[in-house]
Amino acid sequence: MSVTEPSQLVHAYGPQVHILKSPFHETLLARLCAPETFQPEINNLVSHLYQQLLVSAMNQEFPRERFTAPTRMTEFHPDQKLSGERLQREQSAIVVNIMRAGTYPSHVCYETLLSVLDQKVVRQDHIFAARVTDSANHVTGTAISATKIGGGKEGSMVIFPDPMGATGHTMVTAMSYYKEKVPGKARKMIGLHLIVTPEYLRQVLQAHPETVIYALRLDRGLSDEAILRTPPGTHWFQERGLNEKGYIVPGGGGFGEIMNNSFV
Repeated sequence: MSVTEPSQLVHAYGPQVHILKSPFHETLLARLCAPETFQPEINNLVSHLYQQLLVSAMNQEFPRERFTAPTRMTEFHPDQKLSGERLQREQSAIVVNIMRAGTYPSHVCYETLLSVLDQKVVRQDHIFAARVTDSANHVTGTAISATKIGGGKEGSMVIFPDPMGATGHTMVTAMSYYKEKVPGKARKMIGLHLIVTPEYLRQVLQAHPETVIYALRLDRGLSDEAILRTPPGTHWFQERGLNEKGYIVPGGGGFGEIMNNSFV
């Protein structure tokens, strides 16, 4: 059985939004979101899904180069070498760990990038960000309390792996921080998510319209039935994927909790 590059959901959110369609990934993501799934299977599924999500983004967004290289058989056939196209090894990349839901996905992406790019141009940064809520427990924003950032971002692909693209507050705050506080101009800012909502896409793209977004699933389960029968994005402001506490529906619960076995 062969696994081909996933197709994409047809929508009206804009050309920089890529919601992948793959029965294989849908199967694993549904298992990840199931109430009977626990550790260590949770991290095994997250690892597999994030590696594949990053591969899809790299294949589409990263620059490429032609190459020629010897193989083990070149010793016996000196005129025969391997030639083809690969990802440009000198393209710098930064993975941003948005603690805590993004910690393990960021690690997976970091290791995947190290396997294909020159290790000298790949780094992982860390941001401690937390939701800010009001007295009614409604999400009102995001606060950054600490960072560990290893340099500038000039010409880099800056990747933000955050499993649940829910309200968009965290991503907007993290990207704003990189734009305002980290020197240089990024080549691209890329959000990588397992699930996104229409509200998330609207919030992020209004604040940072150049952002490229890759996701495995779009959840808009609280939309009216009539809206659900229309193509995604055609009635964007009437689509709903968030409940009153800012959690995704149907979603998969709080991924920071389930990945860390920390339910507080």
